[in-house]
Amino acid sequence: MGEHPVIGVVGAGALGLYYGAMLQRSGLEVRFLLRRDFEAVRRKGLWVHSSVHDSFHLAGVRAFADSRAMGPVDLVLVGLKTFANHLLPELVRPLLKPETAILTLQNGLGNEELLADAFGAERVLGGVAYLCSNRGEPGHVHHLGEGRIRLGEMTGAAGGRTRRLAELFDRAGIPCEAVDDLGRIRWEKLVWNIPFNGLCALTGRDVTELLAHSPSARLVEAMMQEVVAAANRQPLRQPIDGDAFIARMLAMTARMDHYRPSMMIDRSEGRPLELDAIYAVPLRRAERVGSPMPRVAMLYSLLDLGEAGGEGQ
Repeated sequence: MGEHPVIGVVGAGALGLYYGAMLQRSGLEVRFLLRRDFEAVRRKGLWVHSSVHDSFHLAGVRAFADSRAMGPVDLVLVGLKTFANHLLPELVRPLLKPETAILTLQNGLGNEELLADAFGAERVLGGVAYLCSNRGEPGHVHHLGEGRIRLGEMTGAAGGRTRRLAELFDRAGIPCEAVDDLGRIRWEKLVWNIPFNGLCALTGRDVTELLAHSPSARLVEAMMQEVVAAANRQPLRQPIDGDAFIARMLAMTARMDHYRPSMMIDRSEGRPLELDAIYAVPLRRAERVGSPMPRVAMLYSLLDLGEAGGEGQ
């Protein structure tokens, strides 16, 4: 992957639109695979409304409704919601050259393994995005805070490719760190995602409202402790310092003024939830190492009950 790679964004929701727009603004060629936003972006471009940095508009955006029309790229950036992962092999395959890398910034666990099974582990990188962003009307994305990325190789420690990719994001105004333990950063993200995404979706209350209600705040922290305990039984290079990490996560969340996590928005708008990657797979891996997460399991059951038909049926 050279200094000026061509990037294909697969899964251009709030995350894909924001990061793709930032990368294009930095001078890179970005091709977006779009559904809901396709006509609006093709005709009028893409707007990023940010409360953190300058807002901007990209007038000329390479928008596609079919990945077969996009052509091969150097880097595939995957932001697809994980409930649609069965589509990934078909969507990604037309974008690949022999040396194309695939970076998934999706939530939860199991995404790298799916891509590795389809295309080979040597292509696959994973990352976690600490990003507060929501979609607006078609062609508009709202950046509310954060944005940093931590990424690593599926097959081992960070190498030259990982560091070059981190530098690419940094130059685009996206703080990015290459790390040696992809599994650890995946579990660290779950420490936040599992309680806040699920409880906000279940209750209809945003993160600020959850933390302002003392019993709910205690439940959030108890779930975080369960996730940390399960994570530290996994084959991580270094354990997560639970108390200190949880304190940082809660302090960060306290600054997210009435933020509505993606799962809360999906539930309110009648879309499927990312239950498998964020709940079912972590619960299975926790059980496998003898570290059950009973509060997390209860939350998963209640969320699943609210889905059409229930995944567990």
